[in-house]
Amino acid sequence: MKPKNHIGALCAAGVLACVVAGNGMAEDWKCASKFGPDDQIGNSNYITPEKTLAATKLVTKGKAYRLGIEANSKTPAYPPRYITVTVVQPSQQAGQTIGPHKLTYNDDMITGWNGVGPQLDGLGHIGIDNVYYNCFKEADIGKITGLTKLGIETVPPIATRGIVLDMAGLMGMETIKEGTTFNVAEIEAAMKRQGISRIEKGDVVLFYTGWLKLLGVDDKRYASVEPGLGREGARYLAEKGVAAIGADTWAVEAIPFEKDAAPFEVHEILLPRSGVYILENMNTEELVKDKAWEFLFTLGPARLTGAVQAIINPIAIK
Repeated sequence: MKPKNHIGALCAAGVLACVVAGNGMAEDWKCASKFGPDDQIGNSNYITPEKTLAATKLVTKGKAYRLGIEANSKTPAYPPRYITVTVVQPSQQAGQTIGPHKLTYNDDMITGWNGVGPQLDGLGHIGIDNVYYNCFKEADIGKITGLTKLGIETVPPIATRGIVLDMAGLMGMETIKEGTTFNVAEIEAAMKRQGISRIEKGDVVLFYTGWLKLLGVDDKRYASVEPGLGREGARYLAEKGVAAIGADTWAVEAIPFEKDAAPFEVHEILLPRSGVYILENMNTEELVKDKAWEFLFTLGPARLTGAVQAIINPIAIK
C-alpha cells in the first residue's frame, strides 16, 4: 500500500530532517521575475535563436539519444501517483469491422498522473507559501480544471546546448550512494575531468549517478532516497542562467536532504525562485558511455493546457 503522506512516511523512516529551518526562505524571497511581470518561462528566455544555432554546431556524428525511461503501471513514483494505459476497440464488439475493407483499430485511455517516470516539473509545480514563480498566487492560478498561469502549454520549444556531468565516474562508483550531494566543488571537478570549460545561459545540465540501475531491481530504495544536487549547487547553476536541470533520479536533489535543509528545498530554489525547469528520471547512461559530454538538447512537451507536469522523452543529438 502506498503511503497517503509521502513526507510523513519519509519522516517516520528517518529519511527526512523534518524540522524546517525557520521561515526566512519565504521572508527573503523576491518573487518578481527579472524577465518582467508577465513572464511564465523563466530562464528559458535565454534560449534565443542564436543560442539554438550555436547548439546545432555540437552535432558532429548525427547520433540521437532518447533520454526518457519507459513509464508504465510498475514505474515507482512519488505517492500517490500512478499511471495505467487501457486499450479499447470502440464499436467493434463481437468482431465488428468498419467499411468494405473491414477496418479495425485500437484506441487508448490513460488514467493517472503526469508526474510519473520521465517528467518535466513546470514552474507551477512548486511554490513557497502559496506563491509561485513570478509572484503568481495559488488563489489566482490554481484552478481544479488547470493552472491559469505557468501551465505546461507555456513551455517554449527547447533546442539548446546540453551537457551531462558524470558524477559516478568522478566518484569512481557504479551507483552513487543515497544522500551524496553535488555542490560547486563537485560540479566544477566533473567539468574539469570531462573537459567542459563553461556552463552558459540557456544550457540544460544533466547529472549521471547510476541510480537508474536500481529501477526494477530495488524499486523501494530507488523511489525513497537518492544522490543529487545540493542547495549551493542549485543556486550556482541557477545563477549561471541554465534553463533546466535534470538527473537519472526521481527528484534530482539529494535525499536524505542536506543538514538543515527544508524538504525539497532544491525544488524551491530552482522552480519558484529561479525559473529553472526540473527534468526527472532522465536516462543519460548511453551519453556517458559514449562520452558525449556536450550535445544538442531538444524538448517539446505535449501542450496540455493548465497541466503542472509532463511525461517527456527529450532527445539529445551528438
